[in-house]
Amino acid sequence: SSPPPPPLRTGSMSGSILRASIRAVSARRRLIPTRAALTLTPVAVHKIKQLLWEKPEYIGMTIGVRTRGCNGLSYTLEYTKEKRDSDEEVIQDGVRIFIQKKAQLTLLGTEMDYTENKLASEFVFHNPNIKGTCGCGESFHV
Repeated sequence: SSPPPPPLRTGSMSGSILRASIRAVSARRRLIPTRAALTLTPVAVHKIKQLLWEKPEYIGMTIGVRTRGCNGLSYTLEYTKEKRDSDEEVIQDGVRIFIQKKAQLTLLGTEMDYTENKLASEFVFHNPNIKGTCGCGESFHV
């Protein structure tokens, strides 16, 4: 087994649901067309590897959407032990991401990033399909 990725800065994350804030932003820059439903930045890959190293019973992360917030939809991100039949699998740099069926069209062409500052650490989705977001950036509509 390879050594764990070096820590970025971690908080306590326990349970089967990842406890990180997730922010939806419309893509301000033009994304390069790709065949993958979702691309990950190197920082996002590193963080996911770090999280999965701490929880070896899981094989990857599942991304979904649910109805929530003042603007309609929000992203969900959970640890997963298996791929469901309807999930689309994205493998990038050794990281496995499973996209739930309901989220597949919503996420098409999205770039997933991870950011940290003094006040927050969060996965950020740069999604060219978003038509609007709420003020806090946690919910969106397409």
